[in-house]
Amino acid sequence: RVQLVESGGGSVQAGGSLRLSCAASGYTYSPNCMGWFRQAPGKEREGVALMYTGGGSTTYADSVQGRFTISLDNAEKTVYLQMNSLTPDDTAMYYCTIDVCLGWVGPDSAWGQGTQVTVSS
Repeated sequence: RVQLVESGGGSVQAGGSLRLSCAASGYTYSPNCMGWFRQAPGKEREGVALMYTGGGSTTYADSVQGRFTISLDNAEKTVYLQMNSLTPDDTAMYYCTIDVCLGWVGPDSAWGQGTQVTVSS
C-alpha cells in the first residue's frame, strides 16, 4: 500500500520560507506524477505544484508561481516543496500526492495526512 508522510510545516512570518518534505513508500512502480495540494479553512482544495516524474516537467498554481519550487529525489523517494516569500494567503494544510495528475488519477493514487503551514503578518 502506498504511503506518503509529509513533514516540514510550521509557523513563519510573512516573507519567510519553509521546505516541505514528503517521503513515499510502499510502491513498486514508477509513478506518473507527484504533487502538492493545499486547503485553507473555508476554502476549496487547490493544486499547488505538480511534477511529472518521467520528464521532470512541472506546473504551478498562478498564486505560487515564482515563489514555490517542487523537486523530487528519486533515490530517496521524497518530493519537496520549497516555499519562499510566504504570505498569510499561503496558510493552509498542505497535502502530498502521488499519481493525482492533471486530468488523470492513477489506480494506486494516494494522499498524505497533511502538514500545516501558518503564515503570520
